[in-house]
Parts: sequence; C-alpha cells; structure tokens
Amino acid sequence: VQLQASGGGLVQAGGSLRLSCVASDLTFSGYVMGWFRQAPGKEREFVAAISRDGGRTSYADSVKGRFTISRNNARNTVTLQMNSLKPDDTAVYFCAADWSYEIKTRTLEYEDWGQGTQVTVSS
Repeated sequence: VQLQASGGGLVQAGGSLRLSCVASDLTFSGYVMGWFRQAPGKEREFVAAISRDGGRTSYADSVKGRFTISRNNARNTVTLQMNSLKPDDTAVYFCAADWSYEIKTRTLEYEDWGQGTQVTVSS
C-alpha cells in the first residue's frame, strides 16, 4: 500500500498540529495503522497505532493524553491529532501500515511506510 503523509509544520510549544495519512489501497480496513517518529540522531520510535476497525489504540507513554490517533476507513485515512506539543516532539513523523489483526509497536513489524512529514516545535 502507498501512504502519503501531510500536515507537519512549525508550531510553538503548547500548540497543536493534525497529521493525516492517506492510503492508496482499497483494502485499507485490513491494515493496522501506526505513526512513528524519528528525531535527528535518534532511532525511529513508536508513537501511536490503531486497530483495523478503529476500536483499539495504543500510545507511547511520552504522548499519552496529548496525542489522539483515529481513522476513517471510508476515506482510507488515518490522522494523528497532536496537542500540547513540546520541543521534544520535534521529529519527522511517518505513517505505516501492517497487514495484521494485532496492534504492533515495533518498526520492523510494519511493511509499508509513508515518506514522512516534518514537525518542529519551538520553545
């Protein structure tokens, strides 16, 4: 599946951004969808994931209570609403797809990746 992420930008600490990822595959509802991020000099890390029907979600401890993942299977879209942003959230954010029944949190478990969108949070 091809993934196209958008919505990144520059925001002040405490602000909000909404990332979107559109998938090309008509069987989008068969994929667990995840968001990951990679800061300069660091490994790519898990941010959030959502089950195929949207009924279950998982978040990294660092973003719990601030970020919300959701999906619209009719529009082949997964979104990441990011509130109360911090400078430590600065990274390139990637959406990813896993043809699976279970939510995964490791990068190697996702088969398809979008191109990434830059999020920069200034202090």
